[in-house]
Order: sequence, then structure tokens, then C-alpha cells
Amino acid sequence: MKPDWYLGAHVSTRRGFYKAAQRAREAGALSFQYFPKNPRSLALKTLDVPDAEACRGYCADHHLISIAHSPYPVNPAAGASRGEAAYALMVASLLNDLEIAEACGSVGIVVHFGHLRSSDPLEGYKNIIGCLDAVLGRWTGKAKILLENQAGDHGSMGTTLEEMVQIRSLSKFPARIGFCLDTCHAFAAGLWNGGVDESLLDKGVQLGYWDALCAVHLNDSRYPGGERKDRHARVGSGYIGELGFRWLLGQRPFQHIPLIMETEQGSDGTHRADIRKVWEWAEANR
Repeated sequence: MKPDWYLGAHVSTRRGFYKAAQRAREAGALSFQYFPKNPRSLALKTLDVPDAEACRGYCADHHLISIAHSPYPVNPAAGASRGEAAYALMVASLLNDLEIAEACGSVGIVVHFGHLRSSDPLEGYKNIIGCLDAVLGRWTGKAKILLENQAGDHGSMGTTLEEMVQIRSLSKFPARIGFCLDTCHAFAAGLWNGGVDESLLDKGVQLGYWDALCAVHLNDSRYPGGERKDRHARVGSGYIGELGFRWLLGQRPFQHIPLIMETEQGSDGTHRADIRKVWEWAEANR
């Protein structure tokens, strides 16, 4: 019987993907996120096939779900505004991430929506669609691109469910695009009120957003809602708090998919304590 909640956290791949999967399970996780390569660079990484296959096999044996997170310099909204060479490298980098994620058996790669300062408000959106199509037009695997909502600290782009759904629907390859909802970003942008929010659920249903939700970044916020500040806090220790997360965990769209914490580790160097805490909240919803 599959569990309702696949709780986990971001883990280091310093000793390889297989060790990352082991480290996640040892911390009590049923899911984990990792960087497929250096998170500060778009430089391509040669796939270590034996390590990736070992990771895939370990996850299958222990019913772990994983997702990868593309490097921070990835900015689909920028398109070729930084030059054709930079754009070509970004496309190649995303394909490289998909290749690694596929080999590790991951659901997909999380990609930030991105931002662009332009006199044409539609230019950034056109760039995103063009970039995703350029990547997915050359991709034949099962791993998906998982678009992540943004906090609004670089502008309003990527802060609404409508934008996510529209980008996906206008792509030539919508079936290869899913979503990753970041709770801190949603709270910071005013998308979620941080508590019981039936309007958020209803909007997601009407737009079809929940049908494509593949992962959640389960992060609290160091700042009050609506301030557009992307500053994560450990679950239950920020302005969202226990009641908000307990409500979220009780909603069907947030079950049976990876729920990943991207915050600092506990005193033991893992997220074990936070995973256990959230498990207790989730079980209390039964």
C-alpha cells in the first residue's frame, strides 16, 4: 500500500546519486531532491551511468521518489537576450539535467519560471515557451520539466497559477511539463494565505493546475505573506506555521507526490526531525 505523503528533503550529491538516495532514506525520507550538477553553473556534466543506475535501483527497491533541481543560472524567461551562445548553453544544460534525472529514475527537473526586464510584458512569456519547446523537442525520455512558481522578489512574473497553466497549454509538449509548488513562494506572492484557503484549491481545480502538480517544496517563510521575499524557514517555525501546513497536508492534491523541504538541516546534519514533525501533522489529519 502506497503512503499518502512522500515527505523528504534536498540532499547533497557530494558522494554521488546513489549515496544521496541512501542518505535520504536513512533520515526517514520517502522522497528527496538533488542537484544533478553544480548548482551555480550551466557547465554540462558527464553522466556517471553506474552511479545513476544504482540510484534508480535503490529508489525502486525502497519506494523512494526523487526530483532534480536545475542550476540557479537557468532563466527561461531571458531567452536569447544574453546572447545566442548563452541561450544554447541553457538549452543544452536543461537537456543534460533531464538525461541525469531520467537515469536516476527521477520524476523530473524543477525549473524556475525566470524573469526578464522588458518594455514588452509578453516577451518573457514567449521566451519561456520557446525555451521549453527547444528543450522538449529534443527530449524523448519520461522525466518532465517541473515549472516552479516564484515569490515575486524579481517582479510579478511566475507568481500565479494562471501563468503556469498558460505556459504549459501553449507549449507544443504540454504532457512533458508539470508543476512544482513552492509553499513559501506562494505565501510570499499572496497566492496562498498560509492557512485554510478554499479559493486556492478551487482556482487550481478550475485551471487544471492540480492535475499536473508533480511535486511540492514544503518551506515555511521568514517573512509575512504578500511581502514577496524568498526567504525559507523550517516548517512550523515561520509565518505559515503548523496550522497552515496541517491544512495543506489534508488536501488531496498534496498527497502521493514528493513533498520536499529546502531548509537548513537539524543538529544531526539531516532533516530527520522536521520529517518526523510533518509526519505527525499529516497523521493527525486522518
